[in-house]
Amino acid sequence: MSFSKDFMWGVATAAYQIEGAYNEDGKGLGIWDTYSRLPNTIKNGENGDISCNHYHLYKNDIKLMKEMGIKNYRFSISWPRVFPDGIGKVNKQGLEFYSDLVDTLLENGITPLVTLYHWNLPNALQRKGGWLNPESSDWFADYTKVIVDHLSDRVTYWITINEPQVFVGLGYKDGVHAPFYKLPTSELTQMSHNILLAHGKAVRTIRQYAKKKAIIGFAPTGPCSIPHSRSTEDIEVARKCSFALDRDNFIFTNSWWGDPIVFGQYPEEAHKALGEDMPSINPGDMAIISEPIDFYGANIYQSQNAFATPKYPGQPVTSLGWAITPEVLYWSPKFLYERYKLPILITENGMAGCDLVHLDGRVHDDYRIDFLTRYISALKQAVEDGIEVMGYMHWSFLDNFEWAKGYAPRFGLVYVDYLTQRRIIKNSGYWYKKVMGTNGESL
Repeated sequence: MSFSKDFMWGVATAAYQIEGAYNEDGKGLGIWDTYSRLPNTIKNGENGDISCNHYHLYKNDIKLMKEMGIKNYRFSISWPRVFPDGIGKVNKQGLEFYSDLVDTLLENGITPLVTLYHWNLPNALQRKGGWLNPESSDWFADYTKVIVDHLSDRVTYWITINEPQVFVGLGYKDGVHAPFYKLPTSELTQMSHNILLAHGKAVRTIRQYAKKKAIIGFAPTGPCSIPHSRSTEDIEVARKCSFALDRDNFIFTNSWWGDPIVFGQYPEEAHKALGEDMPSINPGDMAIISEPIDFYGANIYQSQNAFATPKYPGQPVTSLGWAITPEVLYWSPKFLYERYKLPILITENGMAGCDLVHLDGRVHDDYRIDFLTRYISALKQAVEDGIEVMGYMHWSFLDNFEWAKGYAPRFGLVYVDYLTQRRIIKNSGYWYKKVMGTNGESL
């Protein structure tokens, strides 16, 4: 057994990281538009005001996708582009942009996968308390309905929320992402609960109002631990570690987010670790949160126990310092599938490099080809061992704004010259075209 005939090969992006046009055509400001202007927050004082200018260049970018043989494109909607104030009046030009984007994708034989929230909360809602406001889940449901009303006649695949571990953990716990807060544990747990409610209400909204069959999931970061050996004992230790949580790290874990969505309850460990700081749960909340989904998305880059520092001196790392651990694309899908019994979609995987245009005018990123060969081969082994994997979305289609790290890290299969907006398909882009075209047999 190898990748299924309907395996979904594709690429992924996020609105704030590529669109630019931050204040054009009626768009409101999001927290990244606003808070990235604070001093000493973003490397080199950079921001996403222009970025890849995808808002104006999307048709050319989609032509590039077609040239590269891309059949699936995961992108996100900018909430403040559609609702400048987060709620209330809809910005029709913002909606038209995404409608035109979907039409152009379909005209080029590319399936859209829509992510509803990828971090750029409308700033007007942040001023109302943001995700701590008990009304926040209803705000998200209302926003979701507008998107579904306008796109669901053409969109089948929906992802509610991207990486809650990261935007809560880095944005509201560690204070290194927008809005750069450091909140107490009791507020972090309640915020998590509100976000989970937002997810559940969005699922219900999509199911109720979608004009065609909807396939729905969410996209947490999903790294698991790698066992030291293939012994039964070591595998069970790694499995337990992959879903363990304690008071200090609960925000970043798999189980804090996955268990409520799939099982309808918080992990038993969470109650023990957090005690009185557990969120306030109203009757019916957990039924909303656990509204059935169709797949479990997972953004996976490195193993769980490689996040803080490399495990040994000289361990290979990417330009962001992330450990290169290809086996994680075997063990994470395996552990997540065995625990949650849902098809796995790799919603992000890739590596940051220090790419440059060589004298011959090309971008020779053969190290990325080696990286991806190792990782996708591990995923292929998971499939061959019976793990149900729907597809693989490479992060990213384009080089882009990498949040607090600015523009130096380059994740794209396509190089972007940010001064001229010139695009160059990297060697890895041509390699990935062959992988997709052969359904992974060329690995």
